[in-house]
Amino acid sequence: MTVTPEQQAEIDALRAEAVPTLRTVSTGMESVLHTAFPVLDHGFVRVVDYMGDDAAVVQAARVSYGRGTRKVNEDRGLINYLMRHRHTTPFEMCEIKLHVKLPIFVARQWIRHRTANVNEYSARYSILDREFYVPAADQVAAQSTSNRQGREALLPADQAGRVMDILRDDARRVYDNYRWMLNETDEGEAEDPTRDRLARELARMNLTLNYYTQWYWKTDLHNLLHFLSLRADPHAQYEIRAYAETMMDITHRWVPLVAAAFEEYRLGGAHLSRSALHVVRRMLAGETPAREETGMSPREWRELMALLGRDA
Repeated sequence: MTVTPEQQAEIDALRAEAVPTLRTVSTGMESVLHTAFPVLDHGFVRVVDYMGDDAAVVQAARVSYGRGTRKVNEDRGLINYLMRHRHTTPFEMCEIKLHVKLPIFVARQWIRHRTANVNEYSARYSILDREFYVPAADQVAAQSTSNRQGREALLPADQAGRVMDILRDDARRVYDNYRWMLNETDEGEAEDPTRDRLARELARMNLTLNYYTQWYWKTDLHNLLHFLSLRADPHAQYEIRAYAETMMDITHRWVPLVAAAFEEYRLGGAHLSRSALHVVRRMLAGETPAREETGMSPREWRELMALLGRDA
């Protein structure tokens, strides 16, 4: 993880400053507020701010005042009910703002979740750092033959090493060319006074997608959980899943009852189609239905059998 000295100074100052508040706070979140959690080789996720906790979800569902005299088990039961029956509005009452450093290609996947407020580091205005992502050897895998957007078996060590060398060498070369075109020192002076400087908005287009960018990302708890349901899934691309898993850990610290319900009913649960539910009922009755008589496609059938732990 790479946090600049300026960012670390800001983090240290914020964590050293204790501010009295009448707001409801999450004890677990307060303990890690502003802490940068490392992700991949140079990335991180940092909580900048948040609003609400488990009790805020319960309060919104009951439209009640304060915490009252309810017990934790009562709150847990209501949150489980809301999650199980997909009542989403109460979860929208909590919000979180994250500072994320991530490779550009991960950011382009991430931004498809259009339910957040995002402000990204501007390479039109500033110069990107010489930081790029190179996957570890245990993540350099061949193209899947059954999934056009997935990976399969790992490449042999010699091939993986060659891939990593190419990625590293190309990234270094394009950054050198990027800085040559900018013709600018870190102090803002011309490196070569005899040459003009290319506009930053043009020079940036030469950089590879594994270079790191940064953004502030603010969303509500409902949309955060939707993001995690897709990106913390084992089928998600490893790189964005690494961020999602870190965010899942943060969510447990922030709203532990909601996080537990989410893992129980969403991440660890399953949504069955009408046809799939009919098949399960027939199996429970002792029947062994054939796929052809169910109206399910071969892929749907394979997915259902995998879900049930049976051979297709």
